[in-house]
Amino acid sequence: MAFELPDLPYAYDALSPYMSAETLEYHHDKHHQAYVTNGNNLLKDSGLEGKSLEDIVKESFGKNAGLFNNAGQHYNHIHFWKWMKPNGGGKSLPGQLAAKIDSDLGGFDKFRADFINAGVTQFGSGWAWLALKDGKLAIMKTANGENPLVHGAAPLLGCDVWEHSYYIDYRNARPKYLEAWFDSLVNWDYVDEMFQAAS
Repeated sequence: MAFELPDLPYAYDALSPYMSAETLEYHHDKHHQAYVTNGNNLLKDSGLEGKSLEDIVKESFGKNAGLFNNAGQHYNHIHFWKWMKPNGGGKSLPGQLAAKIDSDLGGFDKFRADFINAGVTQFGSGWAWLALKDGKLAIMKTANGENPLVHGAAPLLGCDVWEHSYYIDYRNARPKYLEAWFDSLVNWDYVDEMFQAAS
């Protein structure tokens, strides 16, 4: 299947002041568009044309680095835009998800601290994740365009810690970006939707 750039589910300035219109314009219109364009070029004659995006990501991992990097980032960003919303964040999570976080991750506050720490300590570019693996929630971090799909897990929430995600608004203060993102932008309803689908 050809990759297509999805529209943002909100206006460019809707996530301000936590993520600026300028950041979204660069991140969505330039960076994500580049993954789509490059991914489509690399998909040709790869033997993976016609497969689902998830299958392309999993089957190109470790075999076709160029295609994997662009397909992985395309997958990650399709969800990244939906993992954010205006007036997001907060502690009021859907019941089943909240209970699972309590039982598997030691409660919301520990989950928050561990997730932010994963993003802060990811060396170089990459992602911090909440994932479901073998029926249990787990905090993960991956380099570059990798995601939990290629490690036998289902991604439920991911934060982009590539510099283009935060440098315009936060310069080099990655911890500040992660805290603002987690506390003020996360769309818990979409996280729950992915949790229900993966369970």
